[in-house]
Amino acid sequence: MFSFSSSKFGFYKPLEFPALKPDVDFCAIGDIHGRHDLLLQITDQLAEVSDMRQLVFLGDYIDRGPESAKVLRSLFELQAQFSGVVCLRGNHEEMLLNFLSHPYEYGPMWQQFGGRQTLASFGVAPVFQGDPKEEWMLARDSLYRAMGDDLVGWVADLPALWQTGNIACVHAGADPDISFLLQDQQSLTWGHDAFPYKQRQDGIWVIHGHTIVKEIGAHQGRIGIDTGAYATGLLSAISVTAGGYEVVTTRKQVVSRQSA
Repeated sequence: MFSFSSSKFGFYKPLEFPALKPDVDFCAIGDIHGRHDLLLQITDQLAEVSDMRQLVFLGDYIDRGPESAKVLRSLFELQAQFSGVVCLRGNHEEMLLNFLSHPYEYGPMWQQFGGRQTLASFGVAPVFQGDPKEEWMLARDSLYRAMGDDLVGWVADLPALWQTGNIACVHAGADPDISFLLQDQQSLTWGHDAFPYKQRQDGIWVIHGHTIVKEIGAHQGRIGIDTGAYATGLLSAISVTAGGYEVVTTRKQVVSRQSA
């Protein structure tokens, strides 16, 4: 029997989470961060354990790794070819869009978080903190030309949320006290302070990336699947059905799990 428990955000009553109940079986893929080689590997791995009819990519396709341009173009083409492909927005895609809108204001921060590698992948010369505003504007213009209207528009239109049954897929997290109908994009793409500590009370599971985990597991209605691909060489995904989920990785691991 559950009793009231405390957290840094006050008291709440832990919920015995129901089983995962998606309306459709799907596979969710964690943060890719410019590792096109791992993107190819994980889709091959998923094809061995799933029918691949519904794929949900959780954002952060760019930065840090060396092949951001290839990753974006591959996902753009994949979504154009198959209706069952969903690509969500991560905070790194948001930083790219901010750079395209206001390069001088947002460029230096983006460069610190891997934007320099993304520029290089599109053939754009690096810009450095302290460079004049004109240099940042030129870099922005070069990036826009290299991406093209279609790819820029695709990134700008990426949604922040995908839901099926009692499962919500997002990049970073969500406000645990608010319905998903009312979530703001900031919480979904950058995370929310209470998300790691406070359990939702509506029975909605949240599958997310953004925060690197050593091992994928279910904890208080959350399943994080970012295993730091750009640094570890390990890109992870889960195949989710009404019977639970399987962890699939680029190290050819398949681990069956129950929903809790």
